[in-house]
Amino acid sequence: MSWKLQKFITASALALVASTAGAQAETTVKFWHSFNKDNGEALNKIIANFEAANPDIKIEGEYIGNYNDIVAKLQAAIPARRAPDAVILEVTRYGLFADGGVLTDLTPYFNADPLKDELYDFAREVGVIGDKNYIVPFNSSTPVLYYNKDIFARAGLTDPSLKTFDEILEASKTITDKLGSEGITGIAAPGQFARWGLVMANGSDLIDSMSGEILLDAPKTVAAYQWMASLLDQKVASVDGVTEEDNGRDAFLAGKVGIMMNSTGNYVGSKKALGDNLGVLPMPCNETCSVPIGGAGIGILASSPKEVQDAAYKFISYAASAESNAIWFAATGYLPINKHAADQQVAKDALASQPGIDVAINSLPYAHGRARTPVVTWMRTTEYQMWQAMALGQRGVEETMKDFADKTRQEEARSN
Repeated sequence: MSWKLQKFITASALALVASTAGAQAETTVKFWHSFNKDNGEALNKIIANFEAANPDIKIEGEYIGNYNDIVAKLQAAIPARRAPDAVILEVTRYGLFADGGVLTDLTPYFNADPLKDELYDFAREVGVIGDKNYIVPFNSSTPVLYYNKDIFARAGLTDPSLKTFDEILEASKTITDKLGSEGITGIAAPGQFARWGLVMANGSDLIDSMSGEILLDAPKTVAAYQWMASLLDQKVASVDGVTEEDNGRDAFLAGKVGIMMNSTGNYVGSKKALGDNLGVLPMPCNETCSVPIGGAGIGILASSPKEVQDAAYKFISYAASAESNAIWFAATGYLPINKHAADQQVAKDALASQPGIDVAINSLPYAHGRARTPVVTWMRTTEYQMWQAMALGQRGVEETMKDFADKTRQEEARSN
């Protein structure tokens, strides 16, 4: 073999080894999430920024569906050993997986992370069960009350006061009476997040966040559901939004509904649809001012290798940083979770140019975490069926809520 040929082979072999070592050095994190369209674009920007700063880590993001879809698909993927490394989990549902040992205890990571002191108290709290951290918040929200200014004006309603159940019902009746011939209804049937918020605004809860007491049949909970069901009974809300919650939102975006109570995460889409006709108010304070914290955080699967868990946490921490959180807030309307997010220029620009995006921020003094014990996932799934039966007039509210409470207590006892 000639000297030149031997030198070429040696150099090629070294290049191959270096290339292989570089490829092996990259850690891939398979990440399931629930964001598409505009929200998905914002998430992809955060992922791209992270990968640019961390070229040895690849975040393989995959849109799975909504929060319910993620729970169902994760439950199916775990026994089949097809689970992701990191996953978005809604703040009341992750307890099911924490209790079963599916999620990694993030407490050692979180306690050593400067991020811990940058998060608002509510954001730190939503990821904790007992004394362990299982998720780090990413997209936090509260429900707010959206209204169509043009519809209100055409119905003769100006500067609406929508602070109580009675005021909301009266405005909904007026809109339906005056504009119903145009196919416009007063209010969208409240979705589950808004229903929980309305129960809290009436001075109760579904399950006590501290004690775990089931309050589905508490008098003020029942009264809140009676009021919600009356929206359908008095025909100021369409049944379409009962059988499929997104129908109510879509009708509001199409200018066919006067009032919608929904997540702050709907702000950007609502603003795009209605422009200057969009009004945003806090949720009603019927008995008290109290709103639930919603949204989701990111957890890490205990089944993933340690080096993948380390890489996943690095991404999770980055996603909650002031820079990333400001991008997310400005693009989606979800709450800032990082105390320094509002100081970022992109957040300042959003607050200055998008009136109403600050309503949820102003609601934070009244925002509270919700129960996240394992039975909450079952309760939330079952609540849809119970609500439909009440809203469609198939069962009485008091009877249904008593039955619902009894079944939830039985399920809790069974799962324990």
